[in-house]
Amino acid sequence: MTALIHSRPRLSTALAGLAALLLLAGSAAAQELAEGIDYRVVAAPARAESGQDVEVLELFWYGCPHCYQLEAHIERWLEAQAEGVTFRRLPAAASPRWVPHAKAYFAAEQLGVLDKLHEPLFRALHDQRRKVLTDDQIVAFAAEQGIDEDAFRAAYNSFQVDMQVRKSAELVRRYNIDGVPSIVVNGKYVTSATQTGSNAKMFAVIDALVAREGVAQEGVAQEGMAQEGGSGAEPAKAEQPAKTGDAG
Repeated sequence: MTALIHSRPRLSTALAGLAALLLLAGSAAAQELAEGIDYRVVAAPARAESGQDVEVLELFWYGCPHCYQLEAHIERWLEAQAEGVTFRRLPAAASPRWVPHAKAYFAAEQLGVLDKLHEPLFRALHDQRRKVLTDDQIVAFAAEQGIDEDAFRAAYNSFQVDMQVRKSAELVRRYNIDGVPSIVVNGKYVTSATQTGSNAKMFAVIDALVAREGVAQEGVAQEGMAQEGGSGAEPAKAEQPAKTGDAG
């Protein structure tokens, strides 16, 4: 659904045990979090798109100065991430005024030119104080960045982009987002610097929630491997106890 995706390769079998121990250590920190203060639980969790990875999703708006300021912090945080974490950005279509910028992101993603639009658009709006707000202004700005104007306009007005904007608006409602930037961990938890009190605390909360989810997903994966390993065995005798804890 979005580009600018950052993910780490999955853990090798040889490292799985060590990773599980590290994740368990992180889980202890996760238990110290205060629900309703450091984060809140999504009432109707959405399925993350990162497969077996733990997904960290940032909802943002190009017109938001705090979102722009957070960019550098996110890049530093990404450099320190362990394997099994995927980071994605999602432009929040939270109001009609935000929709043109969401369409700009999705159009650039569709054309594979987000690297030409993402940071320049942030800089134009906040450093240069330029008005890049309307459809025509956004298309013209994209052309300034060396993006084919006709191709960008076609993508900007495409059915695919329209559907992505609708999906974004749906997730804004589902996650009950009332401000940006907001971070959603694995479709289950929402946090923000406004909620935690600072960017530093927000990233500590994110790390703890990622560890919590990593432990859960590693356990499911190991259980699945155990089941697959026994798939060729003879049927259990009646007197043998049935296995418990099967993943559903």
